[in-house]
This record gives sequence, structure tokens and C-alpha cells, in this order.
Amino acid sequence: MGVVTDAWGWLTTGAHWTGEEGIGQRLAEHVYVSGAALLIAAALALPLGLWLGHLGRGGALAVNVSNVGRAIPVFAVLALFMVSPLRNAGYVPTVVALVLFAIPPLLTNAYVGMREVDAAAVRAARGMGMTGGQLFRQVELPLARPVVMTGVRSAAVQVVATATVAAMVGQGGLGRIITAGFATYDTAQVVAGAVLVALLALLVEGVLVGADRLLSPRFGQRLDQRFDQLGKR
Repeated sequence: MGVVTDAWGWLTTGAHWTGEEGIGQRLAEHVYVSGAALLIAAALALPLGLWLGHLGRGGALAVNVSNVGRAIPVFAVLALFMVSPLRNAGYVPTVVALVLFAIPPLLTNAYVGMREVDAAAVRAARGMGMTGGQLFRQVELPLARPVVMTGVRSAAVQVVATATVAAMVGQGGLGRIITAGFATYDTAQVVAGAVLVALLALLVEGVLVGADRLLSPRFGQRLDQRFDQLGKR
């Protein structure tokens, strides 16, 4: 209990929250890097995964290629970037490394979600005269949404947790609190930094779950309305 008490004391010390080395600054850096990486990865992986899932061709190959990235440690990729011209490009190496790390779950879940859409619903939509674009937007995408969102949540939590490696190459984020604690043999600071990362990951997970629940009824209502309209024709 001594370590827990000391970590709580470290977190509740006001001086640790302010300044360039404070928790507030490190938290902002962590959110910036994680958010940028997740947005870029989603912009690259989700459209490709959804499109390949809609077509039903080439998705397995794309997923297998992207999953190769899971076997490469993020720190190894980051270390390679730091001996390249990108080492002077600020957070770019970290963001790129995290993007490569986030693409596999996003791409895989987008593709699998589309392929697992009920074939009967797809046949019914086609029988009602839906075009390929209408089928994609109004039937397949709403039905695939739960699996797609699972991939988004998984990628987001992984990125938030892994963004701590930025500190290993002298960049910002909550990882700097942990590495600073190791450097000064301050166990309370190390534990406090780890707790902050875990809490941020849980917060991100909770926000995405809440957003998914808010969107779920709307997608369901639109899907039901669309089938009702088509059924009356």
C-alpha cells in the first residue's frame, strides 16, 4: 500500500500538474500524438477495409499484409525513423509508427464487419432495386457498424497505451513522466505515470462506447425506415 499511497500523493501534488514538465502539458502531448495517429490510420484503413468488404475481393490479402505490422515492435520502427532524416521532424516519426500499429485492427474489423453482414439482408436490398452505393451506405455499413467500432476502440486503446514509447526517443507524452521516474528512481512517479496512461485509455474506451451507443439507435431507425419505404414500392 505504500507505493499506492505515494503515487496518489504524487498525483495530488499541484506542482506536478503545471509547467512544461507538468501532467497537463504531458497529457496534451499524449492526446495530440494519439489522436493524430488514430485519425490518420482510420482515414487510410477504414475506407479500404469497407470497400474491399463490399466488393468481397482482395480483402483477405490486404488484411494479411497489414497484420504483418503487428509482428514489428513499434519501438523498432520508431528507432529506425530516428536514424533517418525524419528524426528532426518533431512528432512525425512517432505518429507514423503509431499509424502503422493502428491500421491492422481497423482494416481487419472493417473488412470482417462488411463480410459478416447478413446475406439475406443484402439479397433483399438488391431485390428491392438498391444500387451498389445505396446497398453500401444504407444496409451494409449500418449492419457492419458494431464490428467496425470494435476495431476503432481496439486501435484507440492500443495507440494510447503505445504512445508512451515516444518518451524513449526524447519526445513528449505521459511516457516522459514514467521515464523521468525511472531516471530518478522515483517509484511513486513511475506508478503515477502508468496510472495516468491507463486512465486515459479507459476514458477513450468509454467515450467511444458512449458514442457507439448514441449512434446505434439512429442507424437502426434509418435502416428500418429504408426497408419500410422499399417494401411499400
